[in-house]
Amino acid sequence: KKMNEIDVLNGWEEMMGIAVANRTVSLKISNKILIITLDSSVIREELANGKQIIIERVNQFAKKEIITDVWFK
Repeated sequence: KKMNEIDVLNGWEEMMGIAVANRTVSLKISNKILIITLDSSVIREELANGKQIIIERVNQFAKKEIITDVWFK
């Protein structure tokens, strides 16, 4: 389980693109929740509107359900 989480965190740029990756301060998975800290309120707002897409991309990348929700800090 931990390896899948590490793979997902390392694959963040590949999943979300360089613009989002560059604005990401930290990523953490806790209790199937992906916690994202961003340094851009504009990108935070855009990603919040596409939460379901993030969940699908992450789970597809991991090839199983690794997260069920996304929280933004």
